[in-house]
Amino acid sequence: MVSTEKNRVFPYPFGEHDVYRYSNNAIPLNPPIAIEVTESYIEEMNLKRELLKKHPERCYYSEPHTMGAQWEALDLILHQLAKYYPETFKLVTNDDHWIFTNQQTGEKQSFTFGDQSTLNMEPLDFVGRHVQEDLILMMQRDGDLFLDAGQLCFPANWSLYFDAGMSFKEIHTPIPGFKSESLDERILQFLMRIEPGSPWWRKNWSLMVGNRLDTSLETFAEWGQARKKVTKENVGELVHLRVEVQKLFRLPKSNGILFTIHTHMLALEDFIQHTPWLKQFSAILKELPEFITDYKGISLYREVVLEYLEGELKKK
Repeated sequence: MVSTEKNRVFPYPFGEHDVYRYSNNAIPLNPPIAIEVTESYIEEMNLKRELLKKHPERCYYSEPHTMGAQWEALDLILHQLAKYYPETFKLVTNDDHWIFTNQQTGEKQSFTFGDQSTLNMEPLDFVGRHVQEDLILMMQRDGDLFLDAGQLCFPANWSLYFDAGMSFKEIHTPIPGFKSESLDERILQFLMRIEPGSPWWRKNWSLMVGNRLDTSLETFAEWGQARKKVTKENVGELVHLRVEVQKLFRLPKSNGILFTIHTHMLALEDFIQHTPWLKQFSAILKELPEFITDYKGISLYREVVLEYLEGELKKK
């Protein structure tokens, strides 16, 4: 794919302002589609399944009480795959007897909806192996949300194993300013007000060295050192803008919230081909406070990236 095509489909994460701060930047999701199938589908399915096979303890987690919500998530996602990508996915439902066909992977699965014994794994784990998104279930109780189930193969520097069972505020404690500015409370209250049939979405961004999708805390030793290897010669090829498209759906029966997280990567050398992006991101990165660059892990190579962006701007 040429760089212009990569840019066309890339979810650019910034709005109209040349300043970035942590905020609740969620907007209504219209059309209300939880998933997206891209040209890297097979590659990412293979990677997901390999990670789940090798590292099940850090890639999948569930509490027994999430089973109803898991079936709701499966229902939502399988129906959307069949509706929005009918050339690739088929779903036949006859009361509780369902047959799902994935023509990209050549798989066909029949099962009884609601009966886990008819699937060889939990519903959330099964449906997660057919979509590029990571899937997180936050269950609501006692006036709070808790991470009670998830399939997470492509985390951006966090750990499902560590965060499992935590409340929303506990999970987001490391983010600078979240607690001191009461952002955690405001976002929690926003999430609690999400209604069935009215999903929301947001974009989250970071810079990564390399195009590795699995940047879990557990594998930091494998990818963290690369941040020291960025030079003015390799920065355009090596550094990638990583954007997560996060979508939030209230599940009507269980009252849980399904987060779908689709990760997109674009090398800086491709990203800068679109001049408005180059101009704005250069301004944002230049102004970005140190506490954000530290948290996002950008500090070690920020100056090299800025020099690269400013050098490219001069060529325009």
